[in-house]
Amino acid sequence: MSLQPNLRIISKRTPRRNTTLILLCAFSVLPLSLFLPSLPAIARDLRADYALVALSLGGYAAVASSFEFVMGPLSDRFGRRPIMLTSLGVFTLGSLGCAMATDIRVFLACRLMQAAITSVYPVSMATLRDTAGGGARAATRIGYAAMAAAFAPMIGPTLGGVLDQTLGWRASFWLLGATGIALLGWCMFDLAETHPTRATTLAQQLRAYPALLRARRFWAYALCMAFSTGAFYAFLAGAPLAAQAVFRIPPTEIGFYMGTITAGFVCGSFLAARHTHRYPLATTILCGRVVACAGPAIGIVLFFGGATHAIAWFGPCVLIGIGNGLSNPGAHAGAMSVRPELAGSASGLVGAMTIAGGAALSSLTGMVLTVGNAGRAPLVMMLLSAAIALAAAVCIRIFDARERDAPST
Repeated sequence: MSLQPNLRIISKRTPRRNTTLILLCAFSVLPLSLFLPSLPAIARDLRADYALVALSLGGYAAVASSFEFVMGPLSDRFGRRPIMLTSLGVFTLGSLGCAMATDIRVFLACRLMQAAITSVYPVSMATLRDTAGGGARAATRIGYAAMAAAFAPMIGPTLGGVLDQTLGWRASFWLLGATGIALLGWCMFDLAETHPTRATTLAQQLRAYPALLRARRFWAYALCMAFSTGAFYAFLAGAPLAAQAVFRIPPTEIGFYMGTITAGFVCGSFLAARHTHRYPLATTILCGRVVACAGPAIGIVLFFGGATHAIAWFGPCVLIGIGNGLSNPGAHAGAMSVRPELAGSASGLVGAMTIAGGAALSSLTGMVLTVGNAGRAPLVMMLLSAAIALAAAVCIRIFDARERDAPST
C-alpha cells in the first residue's frame, strides 16, 4: 500500500527520453581512449617515465572493474539516481584535477577518480531494464545503448589527437570535465528514481544474493556475454601482429582493419535493437552466437586454404562483431531479469565478469601468440571463446524450453 504513491511519482518522472541513458552509456566509455594520443605529451610535460604514465590506462581499467562490481549492488540498495549522480560528480572532479595536474602522482590519482564514470554504464543498463520491464523490450533499449557506446572508442582517439595537436593534452580533460558538469546538471533535472522497491537494510539485500548466484540461468547469461566479449579481446590481442607479420599491412592501415569488428558490433546492436522484440530473447542470443562462431571458422578455412589477402582474415572477423551485437544486449537484459530486485547487482557483476574475461582472453592470446602462428592462433582463440559463448546460449535456450514446459507437466 505504501509503495503506490511512490510508483505514481516515479512513473511521471521517469526519464522522458531514453536518449539521456543512451548518452550516459556512450560517455562512460569515452574517457578510456580519448587521451591515448596524448600519452607521450603527458610524460614529457609532467617529466615522468612513459611506463609510469601508461599506468593511467591499466590502473583505470582495474579500478573501473571494481567500480562496476561495487556500484551495481549499491544502486540496488540506495537507488539508481544517487549512484549515477555521485559517479558523475567524482568523475568530473577527477577530470578537472587531471587538467590542472602539475605532478604525475596527482595526475594518476585524479585519473583513477575518473574511473567512477564506468559505473554509470551498468547502472544505466539497470535503469533501462527498470523502465522497460525486462525481456525483449529491455534488450531493444540496451541494443541502442550498446550501439552508442561502441561509437565512443571509434571516435575517441581521433578527437583526442586533434585536441592534443591544436590545444595541448590538457584540452581533452577540460572537455571531459566540462561535459561532466553539463551531464551532472542535466541528470539532476532529467533522471528520476526507477528502483523504489529497495531492501530496507544492506544485510537484507546481501541475503538475497545467494538466490541470484545459485541461478543457473544467470550464469548462462553472464558466461555467454563474458566469452562473447572475450572473442573480441582475443581479436584485439592478435590482429595487430597478424596484420604485420602475415599480411605486411603498414601501421597507417592497421587501424582501419582493426575497426571492422567494431563496425560489425554497431551493425549487430542496431539489428538487435530493431528486431529483438519480434523473437524470443533466447532465439536472438542463439542466432548471434552462431553468427559469431561462423566468423573465425570461415577465417580458419580460408587461411588454411591458402588465402593471402588481408580481407580473407579480417572480413570474417566482422561476423564476430555482428554476432556480439546481436547477442550481448539480450544476454545483459536476461541476466538482469533473473532477479529484478537485484538488477543493478546483476548488471555490475556481468560487467565485471566481462572485463575480467576479456583481460584473461587477451592475456592468453598474447601468451600463445608468436610470429610463426600469428595467422592461425588468434582465429583459434576467437573460435574457442565464441564456442563457449555458444554453449552458454544453448543452455539459455534449454532453460527457456523447460520453463515453458513446466506448467503442462
